[in-house]
Amino acid sequence: MASRAILLVASLLALTCFRATASDPSLLQDFCVVDKISKVRVNGFPCKDAKDVMAEDFFFSGLHLAGNISNKQGSAVTPVNVAQIAGLNTLGISLARIDYAPYGLNPPHTHPRGTEILTVLEGSLYVGFVTSNTDNKLFTKVLNKGDVFVFPKGLIHFQFNYGTKPAVALAGLSSQNPGVITVANAVFGSKASIADEILAKAFQVDKMTVDRIQAKF
Repeated sequence: MASRAILLVASLLALTCFRATASDPSLLQDFCVVDKISKVRVNGFPCKDAKDVMAEDFFFSGLHLAGNISNKQGSAVTPVNVAQIAGLNTLGISLARIDYAPYGLNPPHTHPRGTEILTVLEGSLYVGFVTSNTDNKLFTKVLNKGDVFVFPKGLIHFQFNYGTKPAVALAGLSSQNPGVITVANAVFGSKASIADEILAKAFQVDKMTVDRIQAKF
C-alpha cells in the first residue's frame, strides 16, 4: 500500500513538473520537418517523411536585409520561425531581426508562447517590460551595441529607438512559433470591435475618445 502511495505521489510530481516546464512539443526524434501538404491537424505541425528532408528545410536567407521601416511605428520585424524554416518544428526556438527608424518604436506587445532575448547590433534602444497584476512593475534599460536584455515569456514589453540614427536588433525566442499580441492593435483594432462602453470603462475615458483611437486601427 505504501509503495502504491509513493508511486502515486511520484507520478503527480512528475506530471506537475512536466506541466510547469513544457512549452513547445518535445522532440522525440532527430528532427520533425513540417509536412506542408499534410491535412493532419496537430498541436504544432506533422512531420515530413525523413527520406524527403533536404538541407533547404533548415535554411533561411535574407536576415541581412533591413526591414521596411516607413510606417507609423517606424519599425519592422523580420521573423525566422517555423513558418520560414520548416526544420524548426519541435525544436522550440526561433529568432527575429528588428529594424528601427530614428525614434522608431516596436510597440508594447507580448509573446504568449516564448521568452525573448534581444541583443542590439547597431544603435541604441530604450527597452522595458511590465510585470503581471497586481504589481505591474516596469523594468527598463538603455541598451547600446552589444548589450543584451531578456523579456520574460508572456509579459508586455517594448523597444524604442531614442537616437537620431537607425537601430538594429536580433532577438531569440524560446518557441518555434512564439506568437505576438500587439496591445493597442488587439484592444482597439479587434475584429469585431470591442464595445465602446467596455473600453471606455476599462481605460476611464469617454466613448468619443475610444472612437478616435479605434479609427486609427
